[in-house]
Amino acid sequence: MTSDRFDGRTALVTGAASGIGLAVATHLANLGAAVLINDLPGEALERAVETLPRASAVVADLSTRAGAMELADVAHAVDILVNNAGFQHVSPIESFDANRWDLMLAVMLTAPFLLIRGIVPGMYERGFGRIVNISSVHGLVASPFKSAYVSAKHGLIGLTKTVALEAAQREVDVTCNAVCPSYVRTPLVERQLADQARIHGLSESEVLEKVLLTSNAIRRLIEPEDVARAVAYLCAPESWSMTGTVMTLDAGWLAH
Repeated sequence: MTSDRFDGRTALVTGAASGIGLAVATHLANLGAAVLINDLPGEALERAVETLPRASAVVADLSTRAGAMELADVAHAVDILVNNAGFQHVSPIESFDANRWDLMLAVMLTAPFLLIRGIVPGMYERGFGRIVNISSVHGLVASPFKSAYVSAKHGLIGLTKTVALEAAQREVDVTCNAVCPSYVRTPLVERQLADQARIHGLSESEVLEKVLLTSNAIRRLIEPEDVARAVAYLCAPESWSMTGTVMTLDAGWLAH
């Protein structure tokens, strides 16, 4: 199903070859936006571009500052920026690899900072822009064994609020918000099942029920398309009053 809701708008979605990023890119493209799909090179990225209308691939390694800044240069004129790229690593802090820590903070916090820094001036100049940072319920609360992920996602919410306040001072229609889902049915979560099973000595089905979804009031995984619809709402012109906000899609996690 397509529409012209975002006709004439351009969007950059990072980490968009699969999971939440692909769902967001697909939804925005179906609503009329021209979408730049960023990810590492590979078959998944090629398939994503082939299946989407008005989409093109932009390869960039967001684990490096050079890669993030090059992407910002390429995408400097986009109207919508969705910082989604990320990954998980589960380990007790005493054995958490320091290089993995650096890598996760680079992809999930430094890269969004560099992309916003490079792209938001053009949004100010044109008078319109929407920045949506895909954080997580773990940007608001912590869980054991996820020190880097929790730290990066908390930091991303702080960055979101800061950018929102700075943009508001410009008196232009530029907003910055964060979306914080709990567990979403993505390859990242599927990989977590195996890691958590190993740490807790459980089967993967037991991990889903007894570990991943135990904090949810509604015991089910969120679908990537649910997140995509929330992102599209925040990107709409009529959502101008929502800035610096944290939209939780947590199935009741934080209601306890």
